[in-house]
Amino acid sequence: MATETFHASRWTKGNHLFTTVIEVTDVAVLRRKRCWFTVNEISIHLSKVASVRIDTGLFWADILVESTGGSDPLASHGHRKADARRIKELIEAAQSRQTK
Repeated sequence: MATETFHASRWTKGNHLFTTVIEVTDVAVLRRKRCWFTVNEISIHLSKVASVRIDTGLFWADILVESTGGSDPLASHGHRKADARRIKELIEAAQSRQTK
């Protein structure tokens, strides 16, 4: 599976200068949020993903990926609804391939 990258909208809170990026690889889900001089990066291995929750609004969707390890969930807001659904599909498809 090729890596797919999803960018949050610049029109949403907290994403005006530096957008949040979510990458789904064949191994992990990665969220990268830049600030002025730092990069906050969170990754969860696909085998450790417990659930993926999507909260949709009028225009944008919020994504919450929770892990089984009890660590902080991977949260991001301001994504297009289609991108949020695609992220969930990719994670679920990768998990089903790993269980076979």
